[in-house]
Parts: sequence; C-alpha cells; structure tokens
Amino acid sequence: MAWITKNSAEMQIKRQDEPFMDDGMKSSLVEVLNRYPRKQAATLPVLHAVQEKVGWLPYQAIEEIADYLDIPASQVLDTASFYEEFWLKPRGKYVIWLCQSISCEVMGEPNLTTRIADHLGVKPGETTEDGKFTLMKVECLGYCGDAPCALVNEKVHGKLTTENFIEAIDALE
Repeated sequence: MAWITKNSAEMQIKRQDEPFMDDGMKSSLVEVLNRYPRKQAATLPVLHAVQEKVGWLPYQAIEEIADYLDIPASQVLDTASFYEEFWLKPRGKYVIWLCQSISCEVMGEPNLTTRIADHLGVKPGETTEDGKFTLMKVECLGYCGDAPCALVNEKVHGKLTTENFIEAIDALE
C-alpha cells in the first residue's frame, strides 16, 4: 500500500485578529482547571468550551488552547482529531447523524443513506455548499426499536422512510 503524504510543514493557518480564547473564556475555565491535577488533563473540557463558542475548532484555536494548557499544539490536535464530536472544519447548521447499526441496516439504512446523500448532494462526512447540512454516519444511536433512525442536531427521528425524512429535513430553516 502506498502512503499518501502532504507537506503540512508549509501549511498556512488562517488567522483572525481576535483570539478565540479571550480573557472572558479563560476566566470562565479557571474553575474547570482547578478540578484537575495538571492543566493537560483539562484538554477535553477546554476543547468542548471553545467548540461550543465557535462551532468548530480552527487551527488558530488549537494553538491558543495549547498555549493556555502549556502543552504542544500537536497534542491538542491529536486529541481533537481522535474524537468524532470535535470538528476541525466548519459543520453545517444541521448535523444529520444516520445510524448504521445492524438494526438500522436491516431496516433499510443503506438505501436511506444513499437517497439522503443524493438529495443533499453530499457524501457522508461532507457539508452542503450552503453550509446548511453536514451528513454523518454513526455506529449506533440506541433507538433500535425505531430503526432506521437518525439524529438531527439533538432531535431523534425514527421509523424513517426516505420520503418522511426528506420531508423533515426540507422543513428545517
């Protein structure tokens, strides 16, 4: 198997003038830091706080988090890229998580995924050009009795058909 490499040493980080981790955010995180024996141990809660504020984790924010926690940016990036709940690129206003558990698969998830992807014009893992939808697949949502199911932001949709789910996502503003 051939390895695909990229020259990340020359990558340019898009920067904004205002920091993502301003003084207000830093002071609100002091209580979080106090719960841990070392700053590094607070990496996950700090990543969550910044993502909650920004909507995703730009590389500038990764560097600011690393500076705040006194650890290398590579460690923060390794952590953020390991977990599915962290976003290293902008996500849509609505994130659609299609369940691909065995129950959902048996009940028609593969066809549903194909039809929804075609309807939105994206593949799983991508965001529509207008930034409205990000389509994702997840191993299990725990709603096997309502298979196939999906999660749109925080709302569960069960017993899906292509028609009723397209209707539901088209109704979103």
